[in-house]
Amino acid sequence: MQPTDRPSSHDKVLSAGASAKTGLAAHLVGESPPVAALLSRARALDALDHQLRQPLPDALRRQCRLATMQSGRIVFLASSPTWAAKLRLHQNAILSQARMTSGLPVEKFTVKVAALPPVPRESAKPKPLSKASAEHLRRVARSLSDPELRAAYLKLADLAE
Repeated sequence: MQPTDRPSSHDKVLSAGASAKTGLAAHLVGESPPVAALLSRARALDALDHQLRQPLPDALRRQCRLATMQSGRIVFLASSPTWAAKLRLHQNAILSQARMTSGLPVEKFTVKVAALPPVPRESAKPKPLSKASAEHLRRVARSLSDPELRAAYLKLADLAE
């Protein structure tokens, strides 16, 4: 999108679901608006993908993924021609769900055969910091002359169980 372009209604609908995360995303990427907008769109597409694949049979759901939705066309990726054909059998239901979810006139459905992007794993809970590690951090902090670095080490040490 050019800086002078206004967001389309499609972009507004897709970004509505991810707008709450945009502030954090902008902070994490150094307040870069283009990167934050890209991240917001990716999150919105991911949410839409989840909604559109939810009613599909489990086996089919694992073999396809939403690629994009723009200009009244929805594009899915399928891992093989067989899965693409099975996905096409559900195209009317997917188009209907896409119209309801986005509020946009989605009329075209395309399936491309391609390797699916890896599905991100659920983020694992971080392991708690052991008491021994916390004590080691405190000892290192006491040996540091830089007050900011010392404070950072002590703050990390305070995270121990």
